[in-house]
Amino acid sequence: MSFTHAFDATVLREYDIRGIVGKTLHPADAFAIGRCFGSVVARAGGKTVAVGYDGRVSSPNLEPALVAGLMASGMEVLRIGLGPTPMLYFASTIHATDGAVMVTGSHNPPDYNGFKMMLARKPFFGAQIREIGRMAADGDVVAEAAGSERRIDVSDAYIDRLAQDWDGGDRQLNVVWDNGNGAAGDVLVRLIARLPGTHTVLYPEIDGGFPNHHPDPTVPKNLEALIAEVHARKADLGIAFDGDADRIGAVDGDGEILFGDQLLVVLARDVLKNYPGATIIADVKASQVLFDEVAKAGGVPLMWKTGHSLIKAKMAETGCPLAGEMSGHVFFADKWYGFDDALYAGVRLLGIVARMDTTLAETRAALPHVLNTPELRFNCDDHRKFKVIEEVAARLLADGATVSETDGVRVLTEDGWWLLRASNTQAVLVARCEAATEAGLERLKAALVAQLEASGLEAPDFSGDNAGH
Repeated sequence: MSFTHAFDATVLREYDIRGIVGKTLHPADAFAIGRCFGSVVARAGGKTVAVGYDGRVSSPNLEPALVAGLMASGMEVLRIGLGPTPMLYFASTIHATDGAVMVTGSHNPPDYNGFKMMLARKPFFGAQIREIGRMAADGDVVAEAAGSERRIDVSDAYIDRLAQDWDGGDRQLNVVWDNGNGAAGDVLVRLIARLPGTHTVLYPEIDGGFPNHHPDPTVPKNLEALIAEVHARKADLGIAFDGDADRIGAVDGDGEILFGDQLLVVLARDVLKNYPGATIIADVKASQVLFDEVAKAGGVPLMWKTGHSLIKAKMAETGCPLAGEMSGHVFFADKWYGFDDALYAGVRLLGIVARMDTTLAETRAALPHVLNTPELRFNCDDHRKFKVIEEVAARLLADGATVSETDGVRVLTEDGWWLLRASNTQAVLVARCEAATEAGLERLKAALVAQLEASGLEAPDFSGDNAGH
């Protein structure tokens, strides 16, 4: 039987496949992804693919179609069932599968869903995802074959492995966790039963409608319930996850948010005790404070492109033990497997706090204080956005500015720095500014606006408090 399929033009993204269920994403798309990805695995000499799904309402409908497509390509499919994305990565690692696909909408609205993929336990992204679209359109797949499937439960092994790296001794921490009705709920409840201390879990029920708040810990509003509970229980800290638990958020005992780069400072200082001189990677949106603090702690800071797949690939290339992004993806290769896992990052953070002579709040407060704009996102045509970056870079270099072109342009001045980059996943430009003073921040914002106007774009909306951190 011949096979061809056309995906909606909006669903093939840089790091995953994502769309609105019933509008741009259907079970037929899931089958096509399985059929094409299974063909990629087969042509690489592989035969096994692990599959998992998150707690979204649509996931149980998309997962069987995906499995059917994989089996039609001759794959042996290991179905791990409902759980967090990193549990699928773990399953793929310990069972040495040739591929892995997670059905997940991550932190998108409830009517979205999508697919994250790994090939030979490495990120599958960018041109590889675009190739899935071409294969489907051309019917370029392996001959239909009868694959097989079996259900496996890796949750016990996963929880055992998470708990194995608890290194905080017997100290009784008071911790609040916010599952946000995400896919980690069952695993989280079982994990905390293995850890010392007092643990409270908010919204442990897995509910794809997300009735309490949206599961995205990078948005301060989504942490309000966690902060309130930390105050009410006089907890040492609070930890939050996104919908599929590959991103972490944290608040200290004072209820103050530790942003992704601040959290990475705490983690990096600890890792560098065992890996002096090691490289620590963070994305271009991270504060200069992070890069300076890594250097102070004896590490080699490396600024890299935003995107969890890009960071993972760079980690493998450099052999770095720890990396992170402002978005809350944290990657441990120290003791762990190099993939982003918020549950694991949470266990490691608790161990560090348990061994601290001070509180997490005191550690955060002692970091150099800087002023940042929020991450500014503004619409720009998909084709025009990259051209704007080229134009801005050319003008800056002609003016003799100090510019990093790792991912867009990050401009260093006496006041601090500003960033302008093109999103890999949306028709938007992303900007951010950071300075030591209010006056300096205003100068950076003015420099950014001048460059945008020189390329015919309006200034972004700077409304909202400048976040001090």
